[in-house]
Amino acid sequence: MAMVGLFWVGKDSVYVGAEPEGAAPGVRLSERGVETLGAGRGRIWTWDEVVRIEAHDVPVRSGTRRLASMAFDAALAVVTGGGDLPPAFSVEVATAEETVQVDVHAAVAGGIYLPSEYELSVTLLQRLADGGTGIGDLLAWGRDHAAEGTPPREEREALLRKWAES
Repeated sequence: MAMVGLFWVGKDSVYVGAEPEGAAPGVRLSERGVETLGAGRGRIWTWDEVVRIEAHDVPVRSGTRRLASMAFDAALAVVTGGGDLPPAFSVEVATAEETVQVDVHAAVAGGIYLPSEYELSVTLLQRLADGGTGIGDLLAWGRDHAAEGTPPREEREALLRKWAES
């Protein structure tokens, strides 16, 4: 799998945030639609039902501040013995009938996203929800490239732009 913006892209599905393990909460995007995962959260909506997908409380920092935050967090984890889980943020999925919010873990190393990738990811989420773009391009890229791992920042941003414009 590969991290591109807020997305963890695989061969068959795309997660907003990290792919959850076990009963951990998560949000999966697939050809079928949008699915919330985790203990007591198993819900799925078709793409026609979804009117909005938003990410809230995403840890975002500029490049320099991101590195400083990551260094501080690493030092704190050594001192306290903590640091097992990456930071979490919320994903809100809305349909005409309901709004569901799920906390997911950040997929990016250090748990802090760059502003450019965050903004492009938010745009892509809006385009997916309003039908302006489909999940097929992300899944096709995942089938062809996810096994190679996370691409460099410039390539991630180019992918996000391309997917949002599709």
